[in-house]
Amino acid sequence: MAYATPSQQYLWAVDLPWEATVADAIEAARRVANAPEVPWDTAPVGIFGELCQRSDRPAAGDRIEIYRPLRCDPRQRRRDQVQKQRKARAR
Repeated sequence: MAYATPSQQYLWAVDLPWEATVADAIEAARRVANAPEVPWDTAPVGIFGELCQRSDRPAAGDRIEIYRPLRCDPRQRRRDQVQKQRKARAR
């Protein structure tokens, strides 16, 4: 299990039966974690960077990730930076 903030990364290793789901893995990690700031129930989840459902079954060794919302849209941020650079050059 993995979760990251801008200042800290959390990793939890959990052992699960083969029929366990992503939701089971999240619950197992919650039991061993001391991380109340993790949005356990509400955040989107994925396996190795690919979104998945909590009902999906991970394979042995899969890294299940809990995603946090982005502060801003990266594409819009890039557009804003380009506009700022263009304005600076025009002066």
